[in-house]
Amino acid sequence: MIPKDPFMLLSYINTQLRDNYPSLEELASSLDISQDEVIEKLGKAGYVYSEELNKFVNK
Repeated sequence: MIPKDPFMLLSYINTQLRDNYPSLEELASSLDISQDEVIEKLGKAGYVYSEELNKFVNK
C-alpha cells in the first residue's frame, strides 16, 4: 500500500523511482497503482513528474 499523505507519497515514489524503476509507468505497473492517480495527487501538492529526471519535482 502506498502512503496517503502527499509528502510521504512524494518521498516514497521518488525513492522507488531512484532505486528500482526506470519510469513512472513501470513503477505504477509493478505496484499495481494508477499512474494518473499518483500524478493527480502529487500535482495537487505542487509537484510534476519529470521524465528526464525520472522523479517528481516542484512545479
